[in-house]
Order: sequence, then C-alpha cells, then structure tokens
Amino acid sequence: MTQTIIRSSLDEALDELTRFLADPQTLPAIGQGVEILAEALQSGHKVMSCGNGGSLCDATHFAEELTGRFRKSRRPLPAMSVNDPAYFTCVGNDYSFDVIFQRWVEAFGRPGDVLVAISTSGTSSNVLKAVEAARGLGMRVIALTSVRGKPLADAADVAIKAPDAPHSDRIQEIHIKVIHIMIEALEKKMGL
Repeated sequence: MTQTIIRSSLDEALDELTRFLADPQTLPAIGQGVEILAEALQSGHKVMSCGNGGSLCDATHFAEELTGRFRKSRRPLPAMSVNDPAYFTCVGNDYSFDVIFQRWVEAFGRPGDVLVAISTSGTSSNVLKAVEAARGLGMRVIALTSVRGKPLADAADVAIKAPDAPHSDRIQEIHIKVIHIMIEALEKKMGL
C-alpha cells in the first residue's frame, strides 16, 4: 500500500509539471518575472514576498535564497518575507489578519520595489490587499498562483499559474520549482 501511494503521488506530481510546461504562457511568464526582478535589483530596489501557510514558507524560502545563497556564494540581494510572528499577532490583534501583509507593504514598500505575492487559490484577501497596497506605492507585482487564481492573476504585472490540481500541495510544488528557476535565471542575468 505504501509503495502504491508513493508511486501515485510521484505520477501525479509529474503530470502537474508536464501540464505546467505544456502551457504556452508558462515560459514567457517566468521570463517576465525574472526581468522584473532583475530590473528592480539592478536599480537598487528590493523584493518583498508574502503568502499564507505553505505559501508563506515558499515566500520565506524565496527571500532567504536571495539574501543568502542559492547554489554558489555571491553578494546578498535585498529581499524580505513578511513572516514575523510578533508582527502578525500585533497587527492581527490590533487591526485584523486581513491587513497583515498590506500594512507591511505600506511600511517598507517603495516605488520600484517588487512584491512576490503567493496564493494557490488566488483569492486570499490579505494577499490581495498587499497587492493593492503595492500597486498604490508604484511597486511591481509578480503573482504565483494557479489557473483558477483569477483575482490575484488579474491584479499582478505578471502571473505564473500552476495547473489546477485537486490539492494545494501540487500547486505549491510547482511554485517552489518556479522560485528556484527564477533565482537561477536571475543570478545568470545579473552576472552573479
């Protein structure tokens, strides 16, 4: 039984990746995301990222790969993920969980910065509010979502959309793959 679950899970993940690669919008969207990131970082701006649950973990992973290292040592790139638990409980308690990302963007975002907004459903209210705040500040927005994530996709400069899947973990697996690809391509583009 365990072997059947393992095989089935890997086959399902392969199917999702194959569908993602077959979508003619996939490669151009990832490329556009890399261009937006490179333009911002090369002109002295920063990258912010946010998401809920597993998407917060992906947002944090993205920021730490930029500020730390990916495959080799290089200068740190300015990036931050909205992931401070003290901040979350403060703003969530004093205002609402709905504005936790928005207020962070309003506090730290500047024109020319980039927000990487991650939501498997594309309907997370707090992520959408962060995008709205970022757009109001003159920031660019890269969305990692799914094909059903229309609200987030429509609000972004570029949307990288995983295929629809019966469970969000398959969408998150695509997102982490995209994050790694974007970092690899970004380093190459910036000559790092």
